[in-house]
Amino acid sequence: MKIVLASSNEHKVKEFNEMVKDHDITFVSLKDIDFKGEIEENGKTFEENSLIKAKAVAAQTKEIVLADDTGIEIEALGEHFPGIYSHRFADSNGGPLKTNELLIKKVPGSKAQFTCVLTVMNLEDKPLVFKGEFKGKISNKLVNPDAFGYDPIFIPDGYDQPVAYYGDELKNAISHRSIAFNKFIQYLKDHKLIIS
Repeated sequence: MKIVLASSNEHKVKEFNEMVKDHDITFVSLKDIDFKGEIEENGKTFEENSLIKAKAVAAQTKEIVLADDTGIEIEALGEHFPGIYSHRFADSNGGPLKTNELLIKKVPGSKAQFTCVLTVMNLEDKPLVFKGEFKGKISNKLVNPDAFGYDPIFIPDGYDQPVAYYGDELKNAISHRSIAFNKFIQYLKDHKLIIS
Protein backbone atom coordinates (compact mmCIF):
# COMPACT_ATOMS: atom_id res chain seq x y z
CA MET A 1 0.00 0.00 0.00
CA LYS A 2 1.40 3.37 -1.05
CA ILE A 3 0.32 6.44 0.93
CA VAL A 4 1.09 10.05 0.09
CA LEU A 5 2.10 11.93 3.23
CA ALA A 6 0.89 15.54 3.00
CA SER A 7 4.38 16.85 3.67
CA SER A 8 7.63 17.70 1.87
CA ASN A 9 9.56 17.19 5.13
CA GLU A 10 11.88 14.23 4.53
CA HIS A 11 12.42 13.79 8.30
CA LYS A 12 8.68 13.29 8.76
CA VAL A 13 8.45 10.86 5.80
CA LYS A 14 11.37 8.87 7.27
CA GLU A 15 9.66 8.81 10.70
CA PHE A 16 6.41 7.50 9.19
CA ASN A 17 8.25 4.86 7.15
CA GLU A 18 10.03 3.74 10.35
CA MET A 19 6.64 3.20 11.97
CA VAL A 20 5.43 0.95 9.13
CA LYS A 21 8.54 -1.13 8.60
CA ASP A 22 6.63 -4.22 9.82
CA HIS A 23 3.72 -3.59 7.44
CA ASP A 24 3.34 -3.57 3.67
CA ILE A 25 3.04 0.21 3.53
CA THR A 26 5.31 2.84 1.96
CA PHE A 27 5.01 6.58 2.47
CA VAL A 28 6.01 9.04 -0.22
CA SER A 29 6.21 12.83 0.03
CA LEU A 30 4.52 15.63 -1.89
CA LYS A 31 7.64 15.90 -4.03
CA ASP A 32 7.04 12.34 -5.24
CA ILE A 33 3.61 13.24 -6.67
CA ASP A 34 4.80 16.58 -8.07
CA PHE A 35 2.33 18.45 -5.85
CA LYS A 36 1.60 21.96 -7.09
CA GLY A 37 0.70 24.98 -4.99
CA GLU A 38 0.84 26.00 -1.34
CA ILE A 39 -1.40 24.67 1.41
CA GLU A 40 -2.80 27.44 3.59
CA GLU A 41 -3.30 26.06 7.10
CA ASN A 42 -5.89 28.51 8.38
CA GLY A 43 -7.86 26.21 10.67
CA LYS A 44 -8.43 26.88 14.38
CA THR A 45 -7.78 23.30 15.56
CA PHE A 46 -5.48 20.36 14.81
CA GLU A 47 -8.50 18.59 13.26
CA GLU A 48 -9.27 21.49 10.91
CA ASN A 49 -5.67 21.92 9.75
CA SER A 50 -5.21 18.20 9.21
CA LEU A 51 -8.36 18.09 7.05
CA ILE A 52 -7.30 21.19 5.06
CA LYS A 53 -3.98 19.50 4.19
CA ALA A 54 -5.58 16.16 3.33
CA LYS A 55 -8.20 17.76 1.04
CA ALA A 56 -5.61 19.88 -0.78
CA VAL A 57 -3.44 16.85 -1.55
CA ALA A 58 -6.35 14.50 -2.35
CA ALA A 59 -7.46 17.01 -5.00
CA GLN A 60 -4.23 16.28 -6.91
CA THR A 61 -3.91 12.49 -6.56
CA LYS A 62 -6.02 9.33 -6.52
CA GLU A 63 -3.53 7.71 -4.13
CA ILE A 64 -4.38 7.32 -0.45
CA VAL A 65 -3.45 10.55 1.36
CA LEU A 66 -2.49 10.94 5.01
CA ALA A 67 -2.14 14.40 6.56
CA ASP A 68 -1.14 15.15 10.12
CA ASP A 69 -1.30 18.23 12.26
CA THR A 70 0.76 18.16 15.41
CA GLY A 71 1.72 20.55 18.16
CA ILE A 72 2.56 21.00 21.81
CA GLU A 73 0.38 22.73 24.40
CA ILE A 74 2.19 24.08 27.46
CA GLU A 75 -0.12 24.81 30.39
CA ALA A 76 1.95 27.68 31.81
CA LEU A 77 1.78 29.56 28.47
CA GLY A 78 -2.02 29.58 28.36
CA GLU A 79 -4.80 27.32 27.16
CA HIS A 80 -3.92 25.31 24.03
CA PHE A 81 -0.74 27.38 23.44
CA PRO A 82 1.31 27.24 21.30
CA GLY A 83 -0.82 24.33 19.96
CA ILE A 84 -1.48 24.72 16.23
CA TYR A 85 1.12 27.52 16.24
CA SER A 86 3.94 25.33 17.64
CA HIS A 87 6.09 25.62 14.51
CA ARG A 88 5.48 29.35 14.15
CA PHE A 89 6.13 29.85 17.88
CA ALA A 90 9.56 28.21 17.50
CA ASP A 91 10.34 30.30 14.40
CA SER A 92 9.30 33.53 16.14
CA ASN A 93 11.72 32.80 19.00
CA GLY A 94 14.72 32.17 16.74
CA GLY A 95 14.25 28.47 15.97
CA PRO A 96 13.90 25.25 18.03
CA LEU A 97 17.12 25.55 20.06
CA LYS A 98 16.52 29.13 21.22
CA THR A 99 12.86 28.34 21.93
CA ASN A 100 13.78 25.32 24.04
CA GLU A 101 16.39 27.36 25.95
CA LEU A 102 13.73 29.98 26.64
CA LEU A 103 11.14 27.42 27.82
CA ILE A 104 13.42 25.60 30.30
CA LYS A 105 14.07 28.98 31.97
CA LYS A 106 10.53 30.34 31.73
CA VAL A 107 8.25 27.34 32.38
CA PRO A 108 10.22 24.38 33.83
CA GLY A 109 7.93 21.77 35.36
CA SER A 110 4.85 23.01 33.50
CA LYS A 111 2.43 20.33 32.36
CA ALA A 112 2.55 19.88 28.60
CA GLN A 113 0.88 17.75 25.98
CA PHE A 114 1.61 16.87 22.38
CA THR A 115 -1.39 16.20 20.15
CA CYS A 116 -1.41 14.59 16.73
CA VAL A 117 -4.44 14.38 14.44
CA LEU A 118 -4.20 12.22 11.32
CA THR A 119 -6.69 12.58 8.47
CA VAL A 120 -6.83 9.91 5.76
CA MET A 121 -8.53 10.47 2.40
CA ASN A 122 -9.09 8.37 -0.75
CA LEU A 123 -9.41 5.22 1.35
CA GLU A 124 -13.11 5.41 2.24
CA ASP A 125 -15.93 7.66 1.00
CA LYS A 126 -15.39 10.07 3.87
CA PRO A 127 -12.23 11.31 5.62
CA LEU A 128 -10.99 9.09 8.46
CA VAL A 129 -9.63 10.83 11.57
CA PHE A 130 -7.29 9.37 14.22
CA LYS A 131 -6.03 11.28 17.27
CA GLY A 132 -3.15 10.69 19.69
CA GLU A 133 -2.16 12.56 22.86
CA PHE A 134 1.19 12.41 24.65
CA LYS A 135 1.25 13.94 28.13
CA GLY A 136 4.25 15.10 30.13
CA LYS A 137 6.02 18.20 31.42
CA ILE A 138 8.73 20.67 30.47
CA SER A 139 12.25 19.86 31.64
CA ASN A 140 14.55 22.27 33.49
CA LYS A 141 17.48 21.32 31.24
CA LEU A 142 18.22 20.58 27.60
CA VAL A 143 19.05 17.01 26.59
CA ASN A 144 20.47 16.27 23.13
CA PRO A 145 19.78 19.89 22.08
CA ASP A 146 19.99 19.19 18.33
CA ALA A 147 17.16 16.64 18.46
CA PHE A 148 13.89 17.30 16.65
CA GLY A 149 11.51 20.08 17.74
CA TYR A 150 10.59 20.13 21.42
CA ASP A 151 12.00 16.63 22.08
CA PRO A 152 15.03 17.99 24.04
CA ILE A 153 12.75 19.47 26.75
CA PHE A 154 9.61 17.29 26.85
CA ILE A 155 9.59 14.66 29.63
CA PRO A 156 6.80 12.09 29.06
CA ASP A 157 4.70 10.98 32.02
CA GLY A 158 6.34 7.94 33.62
CA TYR A 159 9.86 8.92 32.50
CA ASP A 160 12.53 11.09 34.11
CA GLN A 161 14.35 12.39 31.01
CA PRO A 162 13.23 14.28 27.90
CA VAL A 163 12.22 12.24 24.83
CA ALA A 164 15.47 13.20 23.06
CA TYR A 165 17.43 11.24 25.69
CA TYR A 166 15.82 7.94 24.73
CA GLY A 167 16.14 8.09 20.93
CA ASP A 168 13.78 7.50 18.03
CA GLU A 169 12.90 3.89 18.80
CA LEU A 170 11.17 4.72 22.09
CA LYS A 171 9.68 7.93 20.67
CA ASN A 172 8.17 6.02 17.75
CA ALA A 173 6.65 3.55 20.23
CA ILE A 174 5.02 5.97 22.72
CA SER A 175 4.54 9.37 21.05
CA HIS A 176 1.35 11.19 20.10
CA ARG A 177 2.05 10.41 16.46
CA SER A 178 2.53 6.70 17.12
CA ILE A 179 -0.68 6.55 19.22
CA ALA A 180 -2.71 8.13 16.40
CA PHE A 181 -0.89 6.05 13.82
CA ASN A 182 -1.50 2.76 15.66
CA LYS A 183 -5.22 3.57 15.62
CA PHE A 184 -4.96 3.94 11.83
CA ILE A 185 -3.07 0.63 11.50
CA GLN A 186 -5.70 -1.08 13.66
CA TYR A 187 -8.41 0.32 11.38
CA LEU A 188 -6.61 -1.14 8.33
CA LYS A 189 -6.35 -4.53 10.07
CA ASP A 190 -9.96 -4.51 11.25
CA HIS A 191 -11.15 -3.78 7.70
CA LYS A 192 -8.78 -6.39 6.19
CA LEU A 193 -6.95 -3.70 4.21
CA ILE A 194 -3.59 -4.99 5.40
CA ILE A 195 -2.76 -8.51 6.54
CA SER A 196 0.08 -8.00 9.04
